[in-house]
Amino acid sequence: MSAYIPVELQRQVRTHFRHCCAYCRTAEALTVVIFEFEHIIPRSVGGDTIFENLCLSCPTCNRYKATLQTGLDPTTQQTVPLFHPHRQVWEKHFTWSKDATELIGLTPVGRATITTLKMNRPQLIRVRRMWVKLGEHPPKFE
Repeated sequence: MSAYIPVELQRQVRTHFRHCCAYCRTAEALTVVIFEFEHIIPRSVGGDTIFENLCLSCPTCNRYKATLQTGLDPTTQQTVPLFHPHRQVWEKHFTWSKDATELIGLTPVGRATITTLKMNRPQLIRVRRMWVKLGEHPPKFE
């Protein structure tokens, strides 16, 4: 069952995340899909429908995250929390490869999130390559 999210709250979330996925940073305008409002802490475990618990997510990141809150860091093999878009700073956990087509995890949280959400799947790397050539990627967040 989906939670009703008031239009003004939807606007605030979209604006805060600059119309990009809070996880993989894909810009919604570059896709043919409408991004989704994701409960960072799932409703099924008591997460509220409030600004601090909502982010904008591309459908793929949202599906892979589902109700997960932790993931396996592929380097340490430890279970760690997934990236929290409101409580953590994206740039402290992720960076782009030199050609801006792959995400690189800088921390256990970043690595586990990239792996769990499959943020470097071949199809996305391919389309990022095209976006880079068009000068549309990576998005600027200064």
